[in-house]
Amino acid sequence: MKTIAVAIDGPSGAGKSTIARAAAGHLGFVYVDTGAMYRTIGLAVCRAGVPLGETERIQPVLDSGIQVSLKYENGVQHVLLDGEDVSDLIRTPEMSKYASFVSAVPAVRAFLLQTQREMAQTNNVIMDGRDIGTVILPHAQVKIFLTASAEARAKRRFIELQEKGEDVTLESVIADMKQRDHDDETRAAAPLKQADDAVLVDTSELTLEQSIEAVEAVIRPALEG
Repeated sequence: MKTIAVAIDGPSGAGKSTIARAAAGHLGFVYVDTGAMYRTIGLAVCRAGVPLGETERIQPVLDSGIQVSLKYENGVQHVLLDGEDVSDLIRTPEMSKYASFVSAVPAVRAFLLQTQREMAQTNNVIMDGRDIGTVILPHAQVKIFLTASAEARAKRRFIELQEKGEDVTLESVIADMKQRDHDDETRAAAPLKQADDAVLVDTSELTLEQSIEAVEAVIRPALEG
């Protein structure tokens, strides 16, 4: 039976993970959070004592035999690093910076590429990230570029971090957001960009529920075809 792959790309804080997870649940697809996989590599690199910017020290970490995997319990995705559930540990501002740092390294992208493609070959998947439609799944039946203004994304992230007890200011979150946008868009390896055949969905003025509905509206024709 032919599987259906949905690729959702977009900048940090656009709500890709939340929206993709909800849509996958509604449509009966497997949700694959590639950003979580890069965050997990970032955590491994951080634990190895590699400072941000020292890319030459990443390869030895990859060569050390680390294992990144996903498991699903009651429909909830858990990310494992060498068998340890690190789902919560990777959701910090520091790991956001490490994710951006390691994702710019071709060796890291190659390390995760086959795992990500195999998931799409054996399941109906909704996969989100920065280069899913352009690099990871270039032949995906549905491609969506999910975005929102930097200010709208920063406000959402600020509220999320506050609820987690993080001591941050809105100004610092906006600055971090714009810096990450710049890093993602200008990196040499698979920079963030909208695929030519992707549908643009801007959620700046949409509620979460409206955003989920907008994404599902793009996906449903592929299910009927």
